Amino acid sequence: MPTTSSRNPYTGDIIAHYPQQSIEQIDDNILRLQKRFLGWKNTPVAERVEILRHACQYFDVNRDVIAKDITEAMGKPLAQSKNELNGFFERANYLLDNAESFLADEIISADSKQAQIISHAPFGVVLIVAAWNYPLLIAINGVLTALLAGNTVLLKHASNTIVIGQHFQRAFGLIGGHEELLLHCVAEHSVLANVMAQSNINHVVFTGSVAAGEKVYKHSAKQFNHCHLELGGKDAAYVDEGVDVDQVAASLVDGAMYNAGQSCCGIERVYVHHSLYSQFVDACNNLIAKYRLGDPMDETTDMGPLASASAAEAMDQQIQNALSLGAEIVIGGETASINGATFFKPTLLKHVTNQMLVMQEENFGPILPVMSVQNMQQAITLINDNVYGLTAAIYSHNQDKVAEFADAVDVGTVFQNRCDYLAPALPWTGCKQSGIGSGLSKFGFYGLTRRKAKNFNKS
Repeated sequence: MPTTSSRNPYTGDIIAHYPQQSIEQIDDNILRLQKRFLGWKNTPVAERVEILRHACQYFDVNRDVIAKDITEAMGKPLAQSKNELNGFFERANYLLDNAESFLADEIISADSKQAQIISHAPFGVVLIVAAWNYPLLIAINGVLTALLAGNTVLLKHASNTIVIGQHFQRAFGLIGGHEELLLHCVAEHSVLANVMAQSNINHVVFTGSVAAGEKVYKHSAKQFNHCHLELGGKDAAYVDEGVDVDQVAASLVDGAMYNAGQSCCGIERVYVHHSLYSQFVDACNNLIAKYRLGDPMDETTDMGPLASASAAEAMDQQIQNALSLGAEIVIGGETASINGATFFKPTLLKHVTNQMLVMQEENFGPILPVMSVQNMQQAITLINDNVYGLTAAIYSHNQDKVAEFADAVDVGTVFQNRCDYLAPALPWTGCKQSGIGSGLSKFGFYGLTRRKAKNFNKS
């Protein structure tokens, strides 16, 4: 039987060999989920909430084990893995607390003679393909919303974080009296493609690269299945005049370097008002110089190894391209080997231009390129000159400027004086090649249900 192996990126040790499922085995799982859906969709929302709230307690009881598993699987520092669990509960509690109101029927009009109602009906079996970089947060966005909405879930976690997919199956697939609401599968991409192209899958939620998302979109289209794609980003920030430079630098360095930059909404380019440029670069340099790289199980470590050593090659290509076009490395700019693991040193680039690859292509690493601009209008033009549209941040205390910036940038989320944070009450969405659909908030529920119009004539 073919297997998928998971390897600790810091120690190099094999964590486990996971048997891959055949298309026949996955088809059997889908049939089981279809049968469970027939009863689950008719379970009152209030009852679903209590059942799933109890299921989420699994992650609280097993906090330490899960945090350790995340760190061993993809190299995130243990302190950040523990923080991911905090974010998990922030999102889960919001979804649980608001599911009833978000899924309630909308009464358009009603009297003794007629009623017009819009209800939110579940799709059926939802396939959720979850990424490795935030293995809890990315999965819970879709899993819990789908289940609360009355769907059942086939979860396929990334090959290096299969252990987290197993935790989800233990939590949501083994609920007393409500088994098999969620099943986790381990499969090759070719098998998964066949799964997505069949009519027994009613909706797909995918998080990953643009190239993979395009394939998912095509496979889903063969059966006219609905699809929600969370893809890449090249998230930008504009630093306006009149701000506290040290405070802003601290925010943006963290936004760029957290999780070794392996975040679709991490800061990957900064445009700074020319009057603050030199001061800002110096402030960032001072902060980056203090980063501690090393064993991710050591809670004093700031940055762990890359989840995949091969990712360093694309980062190096971007940096070499930037240097050839006139950029300068302030700090970092190269890989480091610690304990045989591949790290990429936190990197600060200055004198960059928007034509450089490092300002246009997603790098998914700890690289912060900083460009001087004359004003906010120039920054907006440069921010929009990109194929991605996930988030953008403005650091300013001028509310008129903030409002203008927010309306002008082509992104799904705009931040003021912060970055790299998903508020569960707001839709997590993007435009252009950053994807289609929305997660979290009431719109996440709308995306995992279909509108059913009820037009009743009582006479």
